[in-house]
Amino acid sequence: MRALVFTKPSTVELLHVADPVPAPGETLVRVCAVGICGSELHGISSSDFRRPPLVMGHEFSGTTEDGRRVTANPLLSCGTCDLCTIGQDHLCRNRSIIGIHRAGAFAEYVAVPSAALHTLPDSMSFDTAALIEPLANAVHALNLAAPPPGARIAVLGAGTIGLMALLVARQYSTDVSVCDLAEDRLDVAVRLGAANTGPDLEGEFDVVIDAVGAAATHALSVLRLRPGGSAVWIGLLSGDAAFDGQHIVREEKRVIGSYCYTSAEFTHAVKLARDVPLDWATPFPLDDGVSIFTELMHGRHDVVKALLHP
Repeated sequence: MRALVFTKPSTVELLHVADPVPAPGETLVRVCAVGICGSELHGISSSDFRRPPLVMGHEFSGTTEDGRRVTANPLLSCGTCDLCTIGQDHLCRNRSIIGIHRAGAFAEYVAVPSAALHTLPDSMSFDTAALIEPLANAVHALNLAAPPPGARIAVLGAGTIGLMALLVARQYSTDVSVCDLAEDRLDVAVRLGAANTGPDLEGEFDVVIDAVGAAATHALSVLRLRPGGSAVWIGLLSGDAAFDGQHIVREEKRVIGSYCYTSAEFTHAVKLARDVPLDWATPFPLDDGVSIFTELMHGRHDVVKALLHP
């Protein structure tokens, strides 16, 4: 089959590879749509976490051999460790992720543990279904923040995760501001219901979601919190915390890390995807995967979310 393969740092290639062979308890899925994630664009600059040769792709939808229309929770948990047993299966001590620790969906087919599959409603397009995984990330981030109804919420970054955070934040409040340097992405945020947008963030907020993860946005997320407010960090761009710890102590602000989602939150995202606008992704054929991935990796921003169609 054809697959987009991470072959060395900062390089992907379209190659012919062997078809996946499902192990016992697994299902073969023919991939219909798969999203390119920002974590993949930044994550292949080295081979420390994702190890080449690797078929990435963890945001996907497709069909099974018996005709079911499905997506999959790519975060695979053991179900038996101490964290799994208290409902924190996303923090499983033995977790693995499709497209990182095993072959993913930048290909014509992917083998998936059957228990990870979710059946899609007939009315949901495969493109929409491929956006369920990033939507689940936003569901988790807002659950951690737990904003009260009508809260003042800000989102830093209008990429895919930022826009998903906006959509989920709108379930809590209409007072949601979005900050980004790209005007075309802010235009999408306005269409999706942002009350205020701009290249900087002003005022103070009950909750700030940092969907970028740069040192500057880490600092801004804390600065713009009201005393007692919560910043949720979901972006992975930088490891530099860049905040004043004494400021957090004196104003009792909270900084919360957000990683993936629980299995229950992924299930909730499958349902939520039917009710929120997810029509702003741009599809490309898998044959164009190398060029579009490389362009996005080098800063192309007019495509908010790229989907590949094998």
